[in-house]
Amino acid sequence: MVRFNLFGVEFQFAWPMLAGYVVLLALLCNLGFWQLRRGAEKQVLLDAQQAALSAPALDLNGDVFVDAAEYRYRPAILRGHYDRAHQILIDNQILDGKAGYLVLTPFLPGNGQAAVLINRGWIGLGSSRDITPDLAIAGQIDTVQGRINRFPEPGIRLQGAEIPGDSWPVRVQIVDTGLLAEKLGYALADYQIELNPDQAEGYRREWKTAVAIPPEKHRAYAVQWFGLALALTVLFIWHSSRKAHRG
Repeated sequence: MVRFNLFGVEFQFAWPMLAGYVVLLALLCNLGFWQLRRGAEKQVLLDAQQAALSAPALDLNGDVFVDAAEYRYRPAILRGHYDRAHQILIDNQILDGKAGYLVLTPFLPGNGQAAVLINRGWIGLGSSRDITPDLAIAGQIDTVQGRINRFPEPGIRLQGAEIPGDSWPVRVQIVDTGLLAEKLGYALADYQIELNPDQAEGYRREWKTAVAIPPEKHRAYAVQWFGLALALTVLFIWHSSRKAHRG
């Protein structure tokens, strides 16, 4: 048992109680500082995303190696032509509560580099899954502009979801550029270009940046953890002084 007097107030507590208080206090404070660190990391990510979005368009017809992680959200321009006969539908895409597809169309650069899948946006499922939506490209398109991004990934990866069907357009839930390149007969880049909303021959395009939890929420969580640490300290002091008074 420990007894001492501080500022005229007598305190009394047992060693196990003190040990429990110290352990819980350290845990709550560590959780609070962890949330602050996560918030700072998310802020750095958001700043990097904004810098990428504001950067000048990258000319992909030049001799440039594109790393999807490094150039994510970077504007890009590509000259060449669409492979209109071979299109890919990413299945099970929900928008505003409606089922549909994301339409990916291969674009072959004029310099002979690997083809790039252009995400032309979201199109509704229609009345039946047996009816393929009209994916025709009417005009002559020799230049596309958009932003570089990774391919979308589903929350649950089902076995065989990346295997394309036999007939075009093929339906997949996961984009595997190796399998698609084998089916197409030519090389594919391992990233997509999300077509700008002002570009022709596209569908509904509402591109977003991916941040699961914003920095503000991490800071709010940190305040909660620190608040619990403060409440624990107040409770510990109150209980110790009350126990000493009753003793």
